[in-house]
Amino acid sequence: MPEQEYLPPYDPDLEGEEPPPWADLPPVHHPRRRAGADDEAPRRVPGGRAMRAAARRRRRWFITLGVVVVLAGGVTAAVLLTGGGPRPASVTPNALITTFQPGELQRVPNACDSVPAASVAQYLPGKVKQAAPLPVNGALESACNWTVDKAPVYRLLELDILAYAPSGLASGDGSATFAAIDAYATTLQSLRSPAKDSFEPKATIRTLAGLGDQAFSATQVFRVGGAVTDVATVVVRFHNVIVTATLNGLQHSNKGDYGPVSQSELSTAALAFAEAAEASLH
Repeated sequence: MPEQEYLPPYDPDLEGEEPPPWADLPPVHHPRRRAGADDEAPRRVPGGRAMRAAARRRRRWFITLGVVVVLAGGVTAAVLLTGGGPRPASVTPNALITTFQPGELQRVPNACDSVPAASVAQYLPGKVKQAAPLPVNGALESACNWTVDKAPVYRLLELDILAYAPSGLASGDGSATFAAIDAYATTLQSLRSPAKDSFEPKATIRTLAGLGDQAFSATQVFRVGGAVTDVATVVVRFHNVIVTATLNGLQHSNKGDYGPVSQSELSTAALAFAEAAEASLH
């Protein structure tokens, strides 16, 4: 009789191991077993359970190693596909501008020379004193004052031409033009709604079309210590440059006989000086 192959019994105590196909078969009697031992349980292979557990651990280790290899391969492929190694940083969108752009002015004309002598004589009748305050922004700024002081006329016209530089504090892209836009808006707001501690009256604002990129005029009446002064202001923005022309006319004074003052004439004169200064920027 041919010798039958011995099949070890299935051990249900081994967790995580699927039962073999022969797990439900009846025990096979080995022909060499002694007589009368049919009811005895088949002998297990010495150390079989430990060997199977070790095999199971090796199988798990190989699976883990395979996952690591796959992941490593994916990382390597990603590096190869992206070119590998360090590359120059890409340009950041919407980065701040730190240099003057085409069309922006880095130097402004002389404010005193920007207004023709004929205009000065027309809008400031009488003996005019001219003075040029020292600018605080170098070539980016120029200012000029014209004064007439002989009763009954007192006029003081102040003209300031200021070019703004790029600034990280400016809105938008921080360019010089955006810095000027912010300054224009701040000036408009301060005239329209002065701070309570400034003691300045609210201005009457009028938008001016066709002058620079933006322009407005403002009129105010100051009453201090019995004196009354009418003030007309014109503000113009051209690219990164702000032109401000302010004309003071003394309506009434505690000392001297001054006045009367025409508010419309003050506004017309301030506008003429602002237009001349803006034209000198082109």
